[in-house]
Amino acid sequence: LLIKTMFIVRSLSSASAAITRIHRLKYLRHYPTKVILPDGSSITIRYHEPRQIIKLPLDISTLSEHEAKLRLERRRPKTKLKEQEEDLAHFDARKYLHLIKKK
Repeated sequence: LLIKTMFIVRSLSSASAAITRIHRLKYLRHYPTKVILPDGSSITIRYHEPRQIIKLPLDISTLSEHEAKLRLERRRPKTKLKEQEEDLAHFDARKYLHLIKKK
């Protein structure tokens, strides 16, 4: 009798790391996200929330005094201009006649 032996051949390649699983107790969904570093360079990471870009803050202590002052001024809330109310007593309807279409 001829007995055939079966050999399982596993070929290893550079993609073989993709075969294994992530060793965690909980399998979470990760989304590809760009991280912008303070120096302006960017890297792609896996993040647990669906975001496109995460920008890391700049360390103000590394900036010059003038640049740090400008950045802090930009962070402050801008003052709102007070709206001037129009006087309805001086309303002239003839100013808006050119906007009305004739039938």
